[in-house]
Amino acid sequence: MIFSFQNKEVFQKKALHWAASFSHFAWLDNNGIPYLYHGFPNILAAGRKSMVCPDNNGFTTLKEWMNKHQSWLFGFFTYDLKNEIEHLQSENLEYIQFPSLCFFEPEHLLILEDNQVTILSETPEVVFQEIISIEPDSTEYNPTITQPPAATVSKERYIQQVTRIKEHLEAGDIYELNYCIEFTARGSIAPVHTYLRLNEISPMPFSCLVRVDTLYLLCASPERFLKKEGDKLISQPIKGTRKRGATPADDIALIQELKTSEKEIAENMMIVDLVRNDLSRSCKPGTVIAEELFGVHTFQQVHQMISTITGKLQEQIHPVDAIKNAFPMGSMTGAPKIRAMELIDEIEESKRGLFSGAAGYFTPDGEFDLNVIIRSIFYDEKNQKLSFQVGSAITYEADAEKEYEECLVKAAAMLKVLE
Repeated sequence: MIFSFQNKEVFQKKALHWAASFSHFAWLDNNGIPYLYHGFPNILAAGRKSMVCPDNNGFTTLKEWMNKHQSWLFGFFTYDLKNEIEHLQSENLEYIQFPSLCFFEPEHLLILEDNQVTILSETPEVVFQEIISIEPDSTEYNPTITQPPAATVSKERYIQQVTRIKEHLEAGDIYELNYCIEFTARGSIAPVHTYLRLNEISPMPFSCLVRVDTLYLLCASPERFLKKEGDKLISQPIKGTRKRGATPADDIALIQELKTSEKEIAENMMIVDLVRNDLSRSCKPGTVIAEELFGVHTFQQVHQMISTITGKLQEQIHPVDAIKNAFPMGSMTGAPKIRAMELIDEIEESKRGLFSGAAGYFTPDGEFDLNVIIRSIFYDEKNQKLSFQVGSAITYEADAEKEYEECLVKAAAMLKVLE
């Protein structure tokens, strides 16, 4: 059933506060940002009819569930599902523990477009009335942070580890490695308020807020992992970052610097080749192409270099297998992928968990769209823990000082939100 409202921003905020009363909900938002193959739809899923949240065999269990049911699903895959795909393990500590895979079928689904909302529910009129009757929340954003965010790796240690990575690069073990560090904090936040603040500071085309019981993902991602649209698979890896300039002239100079950087182009090309290989495992021979190479896109906080790779899916490949064949995303590992993932587990000091996993949705007919979980805050409400991770691609030409500064640029929005 379709309903109209006057102010989209006000309705969205009310709908989020309404959804917050459910133990499971997911909000996806494209923030009106133009994007090749579009960003997420503006869609809200609330309540849990059923759930797929296995302790092991995550991909197999999800595939079996989807073969028996045809419904919308919302949720996430964690990075460490890689251990189900390859002979890998992660011994590092995990500050906030999310289930390795979790998708739920919603009771209520709201699809927002312009000044209208389509509500799929057994009681659509009741849902709409409950949302519009919510009083505007005048509470100021005020997180209670008892232990401010602090990096678990010092700058000195970071530089040492980059030197260690370069030794592997020189030995020919890898061509590129995505090295990440974690920031941890303690305190209490209002997840909806905090997400809205993050989204205000850093609006992105693959933004989302997901709740699973007392665990929350607050995500401002600029990157798509994988989308299925008809028989087409689409992946849009990001490699190459510059901060925004203080003036338009500064921005122009920074964009030109990014466009012509041999280092950034080489990094991006390595991942493009890796993604081509990943998609070729699911797509018809000869159909995998790079539709855009080294495109520079500007967001509120950063300029990013993005490439778009597509292919036509083989008829016999299940949507979950297409995801598994490309997981985890090459932009967050390095190349070659398996050796890079082995070294990530050795060199990084935190378990990645949900960071550099993927969040999004499946439609009843097997379409899906998944982001890359970066620029995200993770919140454990029960234990009052907060964390986020940032990283960059290390190649032999990398300058450790500059890579560390890039990490701080990527951390800026999360740090500001948790001030």
